[in-house]
Amino acid sequence: MNGHRLSPRTALVRATWLLPPLGSAILAALATGGRFDARFWIITGSTAAAFLVVLAIALVRLRTTRYRLTGEAVEMSWRLFGRRERSVPLDRVRYADITAGPLHRVLGIAVLRIGTAGSGELVLDALPAAEARELRSRLSASGSGGIHSVLSTMDVRWLRYAPLTFWAFGGLGIAVGSLYRVLDSVGIEPWRLPLVRGAFEEFGKSALWLTVPLLILAVVLLGALGATAMYVENWWHFRLAWSDRDELSVRRGLFTTRSVTMERRRLRGAELAEPLLLRAGGGAMVRAVAGGLGDAEETRSRSRILPPAPRAESVSVAARVSGATPGTLSAPDLIAHPRAAFSRRLRRGLFFAVLPGTAAFAVAAVLFGPSWFHGAWIWSLASLPATWWLAADAHRSLGHAVEGHHLLIRSGTFSRDTVALDRDAVLAWTFTSSPFGRRAGLVGLTAAVAAGRHGYRIPDMAADEAIGFAEGAAPGILAEFLVWPEEPPSPQETAASQRPGAETSRVTGHVGQQAIGPTSRR
Repeated sequence: MNGHRLSPRTALVRATWLLPPLGSAILAALATGGRFDARFWIITGSTAAAFLVVLAIALVRLRTTRYRLTGEAVEMSWRLFGRRERSVPLDRVRYADITAGPLHRVLGIAVLRIGTAGSGELVLDALPAAEARELRSRLSASGSGGIHSVLSTMDVRWLRYAPLTFWAFGGLGIAVGSLYRVLDSVGIEPWRLPLVRGAFEEFGKSALWLTVPLLILAVVLLGALGATAMYVENWWHFRLAWSDRDELSVRRGLFTTRSVTMERRRLRGAELAEPLLLRAGGGAMVRAVAGGLGDAEETRSRSRILPPAPRAESVSVAARVSGATPGTLSAPDLIAHPRAAFSRRLRRGLFFAVLPGTAAFAVAAVLFGPSWFHGAWIWSLASLPATWWLAADAHRSLGHAVEGHHLLIRSGTFSRDTVALDRDAVLAWTFTSSPFGRRAGLVGLTAAVAAGRHGYRIPDMAADEAIGFAEGAAPGILAEFLVWPEEPPSPQETAASQRPGAETSRVTGHVGQQAIGPTSRR
């Protein structure tokens, strides 16, 4: 197949594969003072040999890869140990995203990822940056067009929300774990390093009432700095805009730039996410509910259209993307869930948090001494109010409603998520309940959509309201499964039914085999 080649500068990017092993070797040299054992040299030699093999294959593949765009399809061919071709019709292209790491940007190249319906990604790694942008524009169903309306741009004041995200704690743990694995891979036990051993010995000799709070403070500060650095890398130069071709465009990134486009016809709504710490700080994030973004992991990454930002900004963006009114998302008038839903959350907290901690301290008291019993009552005293508060907050967060063309669903406490879903996008309903839920009169209702997470659940709603709400939110889906109760018969109808040969019938409301009970009559 005649066509275009990838950029030869791609080989320089592939050479960066050797940087992590080189970094490990340098780190090991610093930690051991230049004294290496046989295990280090074996690992280093094997890594170097593998690198040469991989680089040689990459160079051959670079020379033998071709691509072209016709009026009907995008085609690629490879000639490495045989010939392989792939052709994707343009009407099956779901997205075309551009990414460029630091070295890509220095070399003036970019990676174009073409997502297809049901057949994975087609990756062009890498093209000249201008060529990648032009090809993405041609692949778009409507053309990329110019900017028509800017919805939001990066504000440096948003950095104050970075420490209120997961990366303030999880990012630090990931970094420490990665460092441990690097040292372990070259045969170094971190706990035996003089610096680490000295720090632990000094820690044990110091006043713990002072050093423990200082240690916690240091961890929090390091986590906050790391989270801020991640925020800057992911969201610097952020811009969210509508193009004049009716596409939602997201561009972001400091060292590695990312560009994602979503066609308006594939948008099904928006999700306002408020993690607990971020909510306490008055912030929120926004995800688009859109189809054609790839698998579950790709959808989670590509659907993020607003970083942690002020709640007012998040509500405005979510409303303009979904088509809902800002008031609907900022202070929705939702149907509250029964008190039994609070009881279920409280019992779960008691069972999974209070009870295990108390039991662990009790076992420690039996094994190591009665002084551990103090830990049991302290844990119970501290965790019971926290569990009650979290259960109450989770119950307050529960709610659902129909507002105009949108189905609203809100739930969660560690992350309170409010979804504004286009009612026309609902394809099916799923009713679920456990034996305990049925006894409490509760049922879970899930709206299935061909976008986003593919299913948005209303947990623990009143069972006797579920059918009526589902039919009202998306009329017609349950019609063939429902039989609604008749009005009480009139005296004339009663008399007629008592005549010889007259038939009688009894009508009940149900879905499938699970009797839930009707709330209204169609």
